[in-house]
Amino acid sequence: MTQRLHHLPTALVASAVLLVVAVAVAWPIGDGTAALGAVAGVALVVLSYLVSSLVVAWVDAVARNLLLPVVLLTYALKFAVFGLAMYRVSETGWAGLRVMGVTVIVATIVWTGAQLYWILRAKIPYVQP
Repeated sequence: MTQRLHHLPTALVASAVLLVVAVAVAWPIGDGTAALGAVAGVALVVLSYLVSSLVVAWVDAVARNLLLPVVLLTYALKFAVFGLAMYRVSETGWAGLRVMGVTVIVATIVWTGAQLYWILRAKIPYVQP
């Protein structure tokens, strides 16, 4: 299973760098609340991608024929839980919500870019030995 997770260190390092930059940018904008929003945005994206990566790796190792339905179910559940959580947070009027939303978008782009970088540089055999 760990063989299917080699992309994680690259994406996690990129996310950590983004976290430092996002907090450094958000702090002067709105003090601690904006910085907390930036932390929450990066954490949400990292958690989401980690769950997806672990589910894909596990199902691929255990029952490859169930990969598509399990991954789609995982995506739907994550979408519903995150949507409900964001709705609940938006009802509170929390000042860090806007920064969190922007950081979620940027963190998604950073994670995807880091994964693409890893894929383009990885030595992945086209034929299984």
